[in-house]
Amino acid sequence: METILVVDDDLHIGNLLEEILSKAGYRVKRAYSGTEAAGILGEEEPDLVLLDLMLPGLSGEELLPRIDGIPVIVVSAKAGIDSKVDLLLGGAADYITKPFDTKELLARVAVQLRDGPRREKNRLSYNGLTLHTDTHSVFCGDAEVRLTPTEYAILRQLMRNPAQVVTKTQLLDRISLDTPDCTESSLKMHVSNLRRKLRTATGRECVEAVWGIGFKLAEN
Repeated sequence: METILVVDDDLHIGNLLEEILSKAGYRVKRAYSGTEAAGILGEEEPDLVLLDLMLPGLSGEELLPRIDGIPVIVVSAKAGIDSKVDLLLGGAADYITKPFDTKELLARVAVQLRDGPRREKNRLSYNGLTLHTDTHSVFCGDAEVRLTPTEYAILRQLMRNPAQVVTKTQLLDRISLDTPDCTESSLKMHVSNLRRKLRTATGRECVEAVWGIGFKLAEN
């Protein structure tokens, strides 16, 4: 049974989501604040997160970058296009506006559980590279690629959305919680070292620099 973590401080909406999802055959976990959700995510890994934005403790925007390898659907009353774009670029897999249609919500959940970025629990895989989020280790085939914490954090963010270009500002924001020592001036050096290590391990270029914008994973 697939597990969905519902993060919403509104008791009525949380109860409604739990009822809808339970009837659809999912196991539901509840969190009523961003801080409580972060604690749950530190102990177990659900298959999907439904995330409200206006939460006590950590807000949804603050919690989102901390969620690795798990599809996140933002469920919020904020309907502005700019908010949606920022959250989708910031790592959300999808966005649905309150009030929502039950059939649409379940369809979006099913799509993410079927096609989400995670191939297996605690694992992200792309183009011959495998990243284990539980052990913070990276492998090329059976050979481990030794990375520093900052290099690992950069690669993890790129592998979460491998088809997207991650800007330098987004990259710094997303890894700042794990690697506060990484600055705008040192980012280029960390990415250069990561590219060199991956090139040595795979025999090809794995990370592409998009001139004037940021970085993305190479497709081939």
